[in-house]
Amino acid sequence: MTRKVLLDNGVRVVMERMSSLKSVAIGIWVNAGARDEGVGEEGISHFLEHMMFKGTRRRSAAQISHEIDTLGGEMNAFTTHESTTFYIKVLDQQIAQAVDLLSDLFHHSRFDAREIKKEKLVVLEEIRTVRDDPEDFVQELHARDVFRRHPLGRSILGKRATMERIRRRDLRRYIQTKYRPEQTVIAIAGNFSLKDLIPRLNSSFGSWAGAAPPVISSVPRHPPKIHGGTFVHTKRLLQTHLCLGFRGLPLGHPDRYAASTLNALFGGGVSSRLFQEIREKRGLAYTIYSHLSSFSDGGMLTVYAATSAKEAPLVIGLVCREIRKLLKEGVVPKELERTKNQMKGTLMLGLEGTYGRMNKLARDEICQGRHVSLQEMVSEIDRVSRQQIQRLSRELLDFDAMAVTALGPISKGAFSNGFGGP
Repeated sequence: MTRKVLLDNGVRVVMERMSSLKSVAIGIWVNAGARDEGVGEEGISHFLEHMMFKGTRRRSAAQISHEIDTLGGEMNAFTTHESTTFYIKVLDQQIAQAVDLLSDLFHHSRFDAREIKKEKLVVLEEIRTVRDDPEDFVQELHARDVFRRHPLGRSILGKRATMERIRRRDLRRYIQTKYRPEQTVIAIAGNFSLKDLIPRLNSSFGSWAGAAPPVISSVPRHPPKIHGGTFVHTKRLLQTHLCLGFRGLPLGHPDRYAASTLNALFGGGVSSRLFQEIREKRGLAYTIYSHLSSFSDGGMLTVYAATSAKEAPLVIGLVCREIRKLLKEGVVPKELERTKNQMKGTLMLGLEGTYGRMNKLARDEICQGRHVSLQEMVSEIDRVSRQQIQRLSRELLDFDAMAVTALGPISKGAFSNGFGGP
């Protein structure tokens, strides 16, 4: 059973009761992320997420940690380019404590200057961790190469220089600007009593008014553009890490299920064309896959591979060959059916727990303004046709707009003769 309720101040609450379970997941989703930051604020969304756990008027940072451990639950947060989420998962009998803890962090975090100073060191270490992980780092570089000055090209973690400048007043101002009731969704999945839950949420969140009067954001969102080209970042590594980027689709696009199907059969699993051709048949890469990144007003389809510097042009050439083959020959019914079954299985398994259900409830509300049932999603996957895949392949997999980012012991001259491959 799913239901949507508006609290007294307009906060949207989306719920799914799963009476057979003994747990509940609660998430607060704010429609503000890294792309909404102004100049000099890069990384503040993510840093604010960290600081929410560093003490409130009632609880110290240590008390927060001890309380969630005592409950035997899990509490965490994450930041994307378009949203910031705080969530908790506990046993159903502890829902009152969970709501109290989440609301305390959300409304009453102190942002103590000493804690800010310490947490900056933690985030700087997180930035270094990404730079030490070539697979993560090349994805970050690729976004910057493809989106350039657009906010989607920024690192969610920010940069050292901007992190060092952030002060308590900056966090407060950002909250006043971005954290508004009308921009907030509370998603709940698991076993709960609706009669008890709504009054509790209204008490904890329904009287929150945000900044009064509302502070108008100076960073309006505008659609991104994909910039093609070849971008080489030389670094002493044992492998060369590659990203090939193509245009994707925005969230909620009518062709989104077809795009997901195209991605799955092209590089989304161990039976995909790229995995079978480049890893299984030729042994040129241990890791190769494709994935979709979708935003409110744009998207990208990205292929990632790690290989030797010597074989990098060949691997890119083989990816391009598989694209040409797909454009020319399309997909056969058996391949399409197998891919659809894979997608439906992955979807159903991902929604077996309260955390997965909570995420889906929130994303449905933010992206489409309504709940999309599992039956509807399965039906949409079943409706994807070979003709739709063929058309979408031609629209998205455009070599003229392809962007290639390479990170490793390689120079741009390695690609001067184009990309190899039969």
